Amino acid sequence: MIAAAAVLAQGGPVIPNFGRGDECARSNGKFCLHWFLDNFDNRFLPRVVEHIEMTLIAVSIGFVIAFSAALLVHRWPRGELWFANLASIFYTIPSIAYFQIMVAVTGIGWTTIEIALISYTLLILFRNTLTGLHGVPPETLDAAEGMGLTRRQMLTRVELPLAMPAIIAGVRVATVTTISLATVAAFITPLGLGAPIFSAIQTGANTDFIAAGVLAILLALIADLVIVVAQRLLSPWQRARGGAT
Repeated sequence: MIAAAAVLAQGGPVIPNFGRGDECARSNGKFCLHWFLDNFDNRFLPRVVEHIEMTLIAVSIGFVIAFSAALLVHRWPRGELWFANLASIFYTIPSIAYFQIMVAVTGIGWTTIEIALISYTLLILFRNTLTGLHGVPPETLDAAEGMGLTRRQMLTRVELPLAMPAIIAGVRVATVTTISLATVAAFITPLGLGAPIFSAIQTGANTDFIAAGVLAILLALIADLVIVVAQRLLSPWQRARGGAT
């Protein structure tokens, strides 16, 4: 026993290694990959899910409103200027100011965020849908009418399929724009990828700031790619025409 103690004494004191953690995170490095990976599930993944939910809700409801308005205006053109002017007013309001104004009306929460995000999608979706419908060649409509198609059949079988590229192009722009604006929504409610960004601005946490920003960019790129694939699936005749040329 004494001999063992003597050997340990010669080797110096034994200091337990409790671990120092991520050195990059402790020194607030530019981007700490290991810390990001370790904390992705509980810190960033819920924010990504919230961001996707905000975007899907806003674009879906905005599309229903704008698409319905475009169909009505396509049938009765007098309403085009009224709806376009109203949507333009919403679109030109600065996002932070819009969110603050809505807080006074609907309070802090999802409702305020979605109303603002939906408003920003209306002009894009309305204009693109109407442009696609107006872009159908008159001779195509004459041929469809000559084949005995009703007005509704012409819309569903001829006009909407031919207008699909323009409509989906509007959905692409509206989706990417909404993903971007949803980060600003965290200015009033800590939701989505904007939450770690605004938190990082206050605390100076570099990894939070860079990680959330990169995730928002990746989310926009992935969403755009998914919509492009959907467009190809919904417009097979365009692929055939492109291959023929």
